[in-house]
Amino acid sequence: MFKNLTLYRIGPGWAPTPEAMEKALDGQRFVPCPATQDKSVGWVEPRGEAHGPLVEAIAGQRILKLQIETKSVPGAVVRRKAQEAADHIEATTGRKPGKKETKALREDALLSLLPQAFSRQQTSWVWIDPERGWLATDASSQGKLDDLVTALVRAFDGLVLTLFNTQQTPQSAMTQWLSASDAEEWPEGLAVERDCELRSSDEEKSVVKFTRHHLFNDEVRRHISEGKLPTRLALNWEGRVGFTLTESMALKKIQFLEGVFEENQGKEEQSFDSNVAIGTGELRGVLDALIAALGGELQPGQVPGHEPAPDGAAPATDATPASASDDAPF
Repeated sequence: MFKNLTLYRIGPGWAPTPEAMEKALDGQRFVPCPATQDKSVGWVEPRGEAHGPLVEAIAGQRILKLQIETKSVPGAVVRRKAQEAADHIEATTGRKPGKKETKALREDALLSLLPQAFSRQQTSWVWIDPERGWLATDASSQGKLDDLVTALVRAFDGLVLTLFNTQQTPQSAMTQWLSASDAEEWPEGLAVERDCELRSSDEEKSVVKFTRHHLFNDEVRRHISEGKLPTRLALNWEGRVGFTLTESMALKKIQFLEGVFEENQGKEEQSFDSNVAIGTGELRGVLDALIAALGGELQPGQVPGHEPAPDGAAPATDATPASASDDAPF
């Protein structure tokens, strides 16, 4: 299953068929970096079968997989090679290269070294839920999210993505849950676990981490009263899925519990489809409960805690993405 998850709202009007999506992605299949290219981004087969489909439609859900290959050369090596070229110019012509020429020498040095550089490949999974209008990914870093959203928007005409926003911020809700006196004050279906991180907003930026620690205690409440706010909190949904919620509403360290996938142990050819069906079904439950606990979705043009803005009001702006990939999504 996804180990991390960042959720987006798909803009209205975008509802292509799997066949149309496949056609759109086919011209953007992943191609390894040529000798002098430092990065390549493209779509690969979710099942890992060569020349297979790039869009898997399973149980009403759609699964895609983006691959990114990068090659890097240490900056010190590039500078040393460029300096050698600059020294040669000075020795043979009696002049030192200027800034513009020095920059060109470094670019030439990089191009000459790239064919010898080791490449690194990483993948990011994409889960599209057409019924709910969600798009989720396990891309965990800002750079991966940027690459993923760029690749999606480039591939699909009319696709608009905005980060999913709720009426109550995750940080505000986590503060309430940690300040609660007992479990009766937790949101329905969610339970607070034993890990959290608190961070102050003052100049010192103090951080306190609790690991495998009972969180309903005076020490946690004291830190909150002193101005430290939760940035991460471990939660559990219905005893089936554990995860860490961040202040930006990203889900980290997702784990499926209590034998959720045990019934799926069987024929290998059936595992991908059933894993997707089970995994997305469980995550739907997690996200439904979490969104409800945060007061519901914040609609475009709506101020938290208020009704949606009237027609003609400025809509929400398109998102620029906020926060490990495995060989399989589930």
